[in-house]
Amino acid sequence: MAKRDFYDVLGIGRNADEKEIKRAYRKLAKKYHPDTNPGDNEAEQKFKEVTEAYNVLSDAEKKKLYDQFGMAAFEEGFGAGAQNGQGGSYSGFGGQNGTGSFRGFDFGQGGNGAYREYHFEGGEDIEDILKNFFGGTGTFHRRASGGFRNGGFRETHFDRDFSEKGSDIQSKIEVSFDDAAFGGKKRIQMQDAYGQVQSLEVNIPAGIPDGKIIRLKGKGMPGRNGGEAGDLLLQVMVHDKPGFRRDGQNVYTTVTVPFTTAALGGEAKIATIYGDVVCKIKEGTQSGSKIRLKGKGIPVMGNPSVHGDQYVTVEVSVPKNLTPEARQKLKEFEQLCNGNGSRVYNGHAA
Repeated sequence: MAKRDFYDVLGIGRNADEKEIKRAYRKLAKKYHPDTNPGDNEAEQKFKEVTEAYNVLSDAEKKKLYDQFGMAAFEEGFGAGAQNGQGGSYSGFGGQNGTGSFRGFDFGQGGNGAYREYHFEGGEDIEDILKNFFGGTGTFHRRASGGFRNGGFRETHFDRDFSEKGSDIQSKIEVSFDDAAFGGKKRIQMQDAYGQVQSLEVNIPAGIPDGKIIRLKGKGMPGRNGGEAGDLLLQVMVHDKPGFRRDGQNVYTTVTVPFTTAALGGEAKIATIYGDVVCKIKEGTQSGSKIRLKGKGIPVMGNPSVHGDQYVTVEVSVPKNLTPEARQKLKEFEQLCNGNGSRVYNGHAA
């Protein structure tokens, strides 16, 4: 029984582009998928027919062959001429006589069903020609090799193998600031090549930075003709955390201390991704001063025992709405600091 035209199978025109072909395939694959139609032999057959059509039309080289030769391009013995002895003679690659050239070559089948390939001394390797002829995605396997004969060329048997790895799928995955720092597992919902929703568990490595790619092997588009499936590539998008900024493995935050603590010294509670810590504030600390908390940064991806640091910027809070008594005390404090009642501005007496 002759096979239906692949374009008719997918319900598209012959000028359909790659997106139209893929869209038509996904719609029909979802409609006739065996999981959607359990026990329906007709639906299963249509699903196979749709998949076969997509495997050819989604591949540029195979589509080119199909458009030119139809199903004959994928039938056993395609390219063989009239039978002559053990194999047919194909003279479409004619040339001139003499060293380094050829007239033609046998392109028929041997008794074991393998194709024959002839390499001419000094000429172009016919395997390269055949790869271009059958499509660059195919793989040609040598099976046996004969010696030199008929004036200087050798014979090799090969099989065609059009198995091909499936395409990779690219997507994004959002993770929290803390999950990116400490790692963990995250479950996502993805639509497969047949339109079915599948749940995947993704391992988030500790210390992973924003924009990093996580590869899930074999979770991409299915392979063709027995080829392995492609991969799922997830680009990590790390959410911000209020009060924290990450740069590499280091974390940057701020802490606000009262004017009196900055002047007299004391302690301040500082938030870190590991919890709050209490730090000493030196006497006379100025606004904008930096405090380094060693090892309180992000773990290094692949080596979680190594951490970055946290850098804390001190902001001094100046008091507002002073009471008359507090204002008087500050004036007395100013006079004591200046000495002899003279005022000092930026280190200069007034």
